[in-house]
Amino acid sequence: MKNKYYISTAIPYINGKPHIGHALEYTQTDVVARYQRLIGKDVFFLSGTDENSLKNVHAAEKAGKGVQEFVDEYYKEFYNFKDILNISFDDFIRTSEARHFVGAKKLWQNFKAEDLEKRKYKGLYCVGCEAFYKEEELEDGKCPEHKTEPEVVEEENWFFKLSNYQEKLKELLEKDIIKVVPDFRKNEWLAFIDRGLEDFSISRSAERAHNWGVPVPSDESQIMYVWVDALSNYITALNYGEENSELFQKYWNQTGQNNREVVHVIGKGIGKFHVLYWPAMLLSAGLELPTAEFIHGYLTIEGEKMSKSLGNVIDPKDVVEKYGTDAVRYYLLGAVSATKDGDFSVARFEDFYTAHLVNGIGNLTSRILTMIEKYNENKIPVVTKDIFEINKFWEHYEISFINYDFEEVVKTINSLVSKIDVTISEQKPWEKVKAGENISVLLYQLVEGLRHLALSLVPIIPETAEKILKQLNWEVSNNFEEEKKWGILSEGKEIKKTEILFARLEKQKN
Repeated sequence: MKNKYYISTAIPYINGKPHIGHALEYTQTDVVARYQRLIGKDVFFLSGTDENSLKNVHAAEKAGKGVQEFVDEYYKEFYNFKDILNISFDDFIRTSEARHFVGAKKLWQNFKAEDLEKRKYKGLYCVGCEAFYKEEELEDGKCPEHKTEPEVVEEENWFFKLSNYQEKLKELLEKDIIKVVPDFRKNEWLAFIDRGLEDFSISRSAERAHNWGVPVPSDESQIMYVWVDALSNYITALNYGEENSELFQKYWNQTGQNNREVVHVIGKGIGKFHVLYWPAMLLSAGLELPTAEFIHGYLTIEGEKMSKSLGNVIDPKDVVEKYGTDAVRYYLLGAVSATKDGDFSVARFEDFYTAHLVNGIGNLTSRILTMIEKYNENKIPVVTKDIFEINKFWEHYEISFINYDFEEVVKTINSLVSKIDVTISEQKPWEKVKAGENISVLLYQLVEGLRHLALSLVPIIPETAEKILKQLNWEVSNNFEEEKKWGILSEGKEIKKTEILFARLEKQKN
């Protein structure tokens, strides 16, 4: 029986269209899901949209639309990443769905009574973050995330006693029971815990929430705080609200599996909610915890923070239309740090595209297949030994994936491309043929090296990988360990050279 693997993106607010920063998280999560499927696991990949936030209510009012009408329109922009970026999610949860309301209410009802208390509260609230801030957490009196002044809110709400879980949360992080990647993020949250955890408000008055969101069970005057409701999407999508849900048992509890793997992929701005709030709520409800939290940085544009006022917000759909899905995926994975802030610039993108896709993977594929066509009648030569240290290549590739180091994965792939390319340049097979030498040994080494390259690209740029494999007349089996072995391409197999993988960019005329 295959081991189960559960992975999720965060669910974004849908108060506007997605930008290239959203594409980073979707691509990172997708590449992990595809890799885990490649190595033989039964993967459940979840994405979705956060539709119950006050932020969405305000955006709908500004647009002159009803909230439901507004979210029905905007969720599609995020769902469409499935096609735009070839994102392979297995389900897409909308928090306005009935299954989500049922599950979110059930979670609340399962909180320990001693963890809940209704009390009056006055605090500084940022609508953008949907969170309260203490004075000392502000920067020049403004939200550190949105650079806006928070509003003063005073009302009676339900509170969750996060302080009850201070020592337990510290233990979970220190012992890597919940593994936070990268380590510097783990250390940040351990330091945060050491400063003392405070209880937090988990409901809003129905009036302030405009009656939009999940009602608090047995208290109609209150709507669940969006982060309680939003975080529960990870289990409501698995039908947690149902009695004995098969999906929940299979992918969250992973019943019968010793080594559970439940991974959340999130941006650095929502670490507190995922690393502290969510595990505490799960502990209170008596539920299993996530096993890992991968936290990525943000994307800047030409060195500047993305901002509508600056007019530098990039729609990923526009970039894909110009350069192609795989080109965008390869850049986001290989030219941007997996864990720190990275930058998107057109010049850097085009340089990366030309160097690694046009002149790298694309050119190498064409060179090798052309030589097989020209010098061996389109057929795979006799099997011979590995000269590219393929075992070491796969070892480095897999370690990089385990560490969520996508940039290193791509560097490893590019190194293999370079190694094969250098071999061709040094060996000069065309000169050997002119001199009457038999180059079948070299040709096999090159074409089998290309198969390994294509296999490594399956999670990264799947469309390109499929095109190369199709030209090699090869289908990847379900046995990854076998596929990684050298010498799988058999003698006499006919290749099907067809298309150029990556078109060269036209130079701009002055």
